[in-house]
Amino acid sequence: MLAIFGPTASGKSAVAEEIAALVPAEIVSADSMQLYRGLPILTNQPARQTQLVAVWDLAHEASVAEYARLAHAAIDRALAAGRLPVVVGGTGLYFRAALAELAVPPAPRPGAREHWERVYDSLGPEAAYAALAARDPEAAAAVHPNDRRRIVRALELADAGSSLRPDRDRLWGGETRHSTLVVGIDVLRDELVRRIEARTKEMLRRGAAAEARAAIEAGVSTTASQVIGLRECAELGEAEAAAAIALRTRQYATYQRKWMRRIPGLASVSGDRPPREIALEILDLAGRRQPLSACRAG
Repeated sequence: MLAIFGPTASGKSAVAEEIAALVPAEIVSADSMQLYRGLPILTNQPARQTQLVAVWDLAHEASVAEYARLAHAAIDRALAAGRLPVVVGGTGLYFRAALAELAVPPAPRPGAREHWERVYDSLGPEAAYAALAARDPEAAAAVHPNDRRRIVRALELADAGSSLRPDRDRLWGGETRHSTLVVGIDVLRDELVRRIEARTKEMLRRGAAAEARAAIEAGVSTTASQVIGLRECAELGEAEAAAAIALRTRQYATYQRKWMRRIPGLASVSGDRPPREIALEILDLAGRRQPLSACRAG
């Protein structure tokens, strides 16, 4: 199978669609935000049919364990049908979860997240961080005291007898479930910035602000609220929203590029070319490792 990772706006979805036009393939999304219905513009959902896109309501609380079960099932169905699974994403943990059997932490007790959110908000970051340091010093050393989301998550895990830190340390250990060529789409920084800014403007032109307001009015889960642009579009004017979204997206792309460098055995390909050209190179790389004649189109 194939797995394609890259920062946002690197063109990885377009490349996957070109691959699916060249060989019988099944595209499986590894984007944690594309799983949600109701935000097709803000999450840049693909036009071509893709597995695990728009499968959850906005009120649904996402979990890596649930996503992994869905991704493994979609991949195995594609293989059983003689099709090439192509996992595509930019959410590092979900990408890895699609490819391997991860040791996921135990389920937290009901209301644990809400409890620790109240602790963080009422007592303040310093007190919440001190509580984490007392329960899990290694996790505390790995997060910033002002990172509310990760502090709350670390406390939630500590409550359940697990830890944020060990999961991150062994994230890329172990084997993939199936023989997999993992490819990274590398785009020069200036070009990536240009694409991000252009895409942000296009999202707003297509009605991202109205989409965001409707979603928030209907109610969103804690995980769905992390969609870049959701709060910005709903609360800011167009110019301010565009600037804020572009900034957050550039910051996220920087994080994704760092993550990509951590993937062992990654085959890096240049993304500064037409998607069809990149797709052909990836299929050529895959063919060298294992013949693809069984799933060639025609």
